[in-house]
Amino acid sequence: MKRILVSVVAIGGLVALGWWAYGHYRGGAIPALEIGAAGKGGEGKAPEGKGGDAAKGAKGPRGPVGVEAAPAARVALADEIAAVGTLRANETVIVRPEMAGRIVRIGFADGARVRRGDVLVELDGAILAAQVEQARAELALARSNFDRTDDLARRNFVSGSARDQAAATLKVQEARLQLADSQFARTRIVAPFDGVLGLRNVSVGDVVREGSDLVTLEDVSSMKVDLRLPERYLGQLRRGQAIELAFDAFPGRTFTAVLDALDAQVDANGRSLLARGRLPNAGGGLRSGMFAKARITLKNKPSAVVVPEEAILPIGADSFVLRIVEGKAIRTKVITGIRKDGRVEIVSGVVEGDMVVTAGQLKLQRDGIEVRVIDPQRKGPPGAASGTSPGKAPDVPTKGG
Repeated sequence: MKRILVSVVAIGGLVALGWWAYGHYRGGAIPALEIGAAGKGGEGKAPEGKGGDAAKGAKGPRGPVGVEAAPAARVALADEIAAVGTLRANETVIVRPEMAGRIVRIGFADGARVRRGDVLVELDGAILAAQVEQARAELALARSNFDRTDDLARRNFVSGSARDQAAATLKVQEARLQLADSQFARTRIVAPFDGVLGLRNVSVGDVVREGSDLVTLEDVSSMKVDLRLPERYLGQLRRGQAIELAFDAFPGRTFTAVLDALDAQVDANGRSLLARGRLPNAGGGLRSGMFAKARITLKNKPSAVVVPEEAILPIGADSFVLRIVEGKAIRTKVITGIRKDGRVEIVSGVVEGDMVVTAGQLKLQRDGIEVRVIDPQRKGPPGAASGTSPGKAPDVPTKGG
């Protein structure tokens, strides 16, 4: 009976203690159990005074989040394609002999300009020249025989068959002379068009085979530039579009070409389209094989709203920005357009003058949070942006100070 009485008294005391602690907790005090739990979690909460002012100060609002921002601006923008290409001469040919022979004369100097029909290389043609004279003599004899036979046939001294045979012999000899003349002409290799020669690969006395490389001839009065462009631009490319070119050999200078032709096929391996432009080369300074950096303007936009590229937040297939409206960061879906020089065109979602967050987006955990714009030049302690005296370190707050 005594044990039961002690148990009832102990239970009543615990209930009274719990009710007292609950009343103090409702009044603002932090129970000792909560302090112990916090200490156990590793954070540790300082005991507060009467009324719980310390706890309220620790859990109160932290203030606006500092971010960097920039206004949306309206600028002139051009939709352009950047590509690289290779220069080619208007006409290029490797001069080769059509027959084997020994070189007896070279009629050009390395890198010289030549006209169409100028003799570049001459092969030994003594044997072929003799064959020409033989064919010419045989032709003269065949013509004399035909004239005599024709006269006799008119006076009925020979048959018409004899006249026809003499005429056929004359035709054969004429063909033989033409063949000999054609073979002899191949010993003289001439320039097929006006142009500039390269460096010769042979000397006088060399015996060359049929098809051997002698020298390169190029027409550099105008140049071609071949570019490989992504196939997605096929519908926007037109003949006559301007192409701006830059070459490492001429720093600071730009050349203008005109889009002349597009290839009939798209390369299935690289999904690229070969485009060719033409440009004048009056001074002859450009050469085949030069590396060209090209830019093609597809469309000019005199008034486009742009924001810094850092302001764009890609989420899935959509793009967003954080607009600052009345001191709060509002996530806004946008449709982007041209990207150029670190700026992105905004087709819809942002208007000129809207402030958008460019740095600090990760600190904004929810939509509509209050923010304050900070100067990116003053990220250090106070006084760092304005500079300090030489040899004097800026004032940095410390725990003890």
